[in-house]
Amino acid sequence: MPLTNGDLAATIKTPLAAGQELLDHNTAVDFLANEYKHQDGLDIQTLLDSKTHGGLTYNDFLVLPGYIGFPASDVALDTPVTKRISLKTPLLSSPMDTVTEHSMAIHMALLGGLGVIHHNCSAEDQAEMVRKVKRFENGFILDPVVLSPETTVGEAKQLKEKWGFGGFPVTENGTLRSKLIGMITTRDIQFHPDLNDPVTSVMSTDLVTAPSGTTLTEANAVLSKSKKGKLPIVDSDHNIVSLLSRSDLMKNLHYPLASKLPHSKQLICAAAIGTRPEDKQRLQTLADAGLDIVVLDSSQGNSIFQIEMIKFIKDNYPGLDVIGGNVVTVAQAANLIAAGVDGLRIGMGSGSACITQEVMAVGRPQAASVFNVSSFAARFGVPCIADGGIQNVGHIVKGLALGASTVMMGGLLAGTTESPGNYFVSHEGKLVKAYRGMGSIDAMEDKKAGSGAKGAIKSDAGKARYFSEGDRLLVAQGVSGSVLDRGSVTKFVPYLLAGLQHSLQDIGMKSLKSLRE
Repeated sequence: MPLTNGDLAATIKTPLAAGQELLDHNTAVDFLANEYKHQDGLDIQTLLDSKTHGGLTYNDFLVLPGYIGFPASDVALDTPVTKRISLKTPLLSSPMDTVTEHSMAIHMALLGGLGVIHHNCSAEDQAEMVRKVKRFENGFILDPVVLSPETTVGEAKQLKEKWGFGGFPVTENGTLRSKLIGMITTRDIQFHPDLNDPVTSVMSTDLVTAPSGTTLTEANAVLSKSKKGKLPIVDSDHNIVSLLSRSDLMKNLHYPLASKLPHSKQLICAAAIGTRPEDKQRLQTLADAGLDIVVLDSSQGNSIFQIEMIKFIKDNYPGLDVIGGNVVTVAQAANLIAAGVDGLRIGMGSGSACITQEVMAVGRPQAASVFNVSSFAARFGVPCIADGGIQNVGHIVKGLALGASTVMMGGLLAGTTESPGNYFVSHEGKLVKAYRGMGSIDAMEDKKAGSGAKGAIKSDAGKARYFSEGDRLLVAQGVSGSVLDRGSVTKFVPYLLAGLQHSLQDIGMKSLKSLRE
C-alpha cells in the first residue's frame, strides 16, 4: 500500500523490489563482496581489446569513481620521464616552434614538469636556449661569468642583456680561480652615465664570502642572513671557485617542485633533434651547452635512421638520456627499446594541429596506442609519454590511467604567455596566439633552421620530422591556426595539476604509481 509521510511503523519491512528479501544494511559491503563477483565497468584489458571494441580515443570511455579517504592535496604526482630521471609532476611541453623555447622550458621545469626545446632553428640558437635554461637556477654556480678589471660598464650591461642577470664577480685576471677583487650588480651599472668607465670604478668591494668546502645548506644560511645578492665561494688565497645567488634561494622557496638535478641544482633541460647525419653535430653543440635529455623528433620513429642515432648517442654520450619515437605499436616500440632508448613518445596523428591520420591514412587512436605501447614498454622499465590529443584535465588523467608516465601538450600550452610569438586580436575580437603543427606547410618552409642561409629550406625540423627533405612537392601533415590566450603557465599549469589531483581523489588513487597499477 502507498506510504504516507512519517506514517511507516517501525515493524513494517517493505522491500523496494518485489520478491526479494529485505537485508540488514550493516551487511551491504559483505553482500557486495560475496554476491557480486563482477564489479561495475570493464577492466582495462577488456576495454582496450581492439578486436572487440576497435581502437579507442580518449573521448570513448570514462574512469569509474572509487573510494575517497584522503584530501586531494595528498595525491602524489611524481613520476619517471626516463629510466634515470623523475619529475614531481607529469606534464611536458611539446618541441614545437610555437610552444617551447627557453621561457617555456624554464617555467615548465620550475613547476615540476619539463619543456622540450624545438629544433626548428639553428643549432647555435637552440644551444643558446639550453644555456639559458641551465643558468636560470643553480646550487653552487661552478662556471660563473667573471669580469676583468678592464671590462667596461657598457660591456657589463651587454652581458646582463645576454644572460638575463646582472651580478658578476670581478677578479684580477677575469677568470675563475683568480683573486676576487669585487662584485658588480645591476644597481651599480643601471644609471651609471659613462659606459666606457671600467667596472672597478663602480663595483662593490665590501663583500661577504664563504670558504671553499662550505656545504650548500651552510652557504644558503650565510646568504639568507646577509643583505647581499651573491655569495662568492673562495679558497684560502681568496681565489673565487664558485658562486651562490640569492635569486636561486628565492626560487627554491617559490618553486618547491622544480625539476632539478640533485648534484648541480640546475633545472633539467630537454631538447629535440632529428635523425639526419648533421644532427650529430647539433647534438654535440647541445651537449656542450649542458643538455640533460635528448628527444629524437620523428612522426614515425621506427626507422633505421632513428635506431642508428640511438646507438650513436648511447655509445658517445652515455650521460645523456634518450627519448625515442613517435610510436603507436609494440613492434615499433620493440625496435627502439632494443636500440637502448630511455623513454618513448606515443602518438601519431592525434594532435590538434596534426592531420597525418587523415592525409596519410596511417596512425592509431591514441587511447589504444598509449595502453598497448606503455604496457609493453613497462616490461623493460621504459617510461612512456602520451603525446598528442590532450585537450583538458580529463585527457591528462586518461593518458596516465592507460599507463603513460607523463603527458605531452602542444595546443593546450600554445596560448600561454611563455610560448613563442606575439598575441594578436582575431576577427572575432579575441586575444589569440599563432599555433601550427610541425607538419604544416608553414613549418616545413620555415627557414629559421638554417638562419636563412642558402639551403636552409632543406634542413628545417618540419621536413626532417616527416621525412620530406628531398621532396619537390610538400604534402601537409599539419595545419596552422591560432589558439586563445590562456595567461601564464605559472597559473595555468597549477590549475591542471589541481584538477589532476582531484580526479585521482575521485578515482580513489593517492599516486600516479597506484593509478598505473
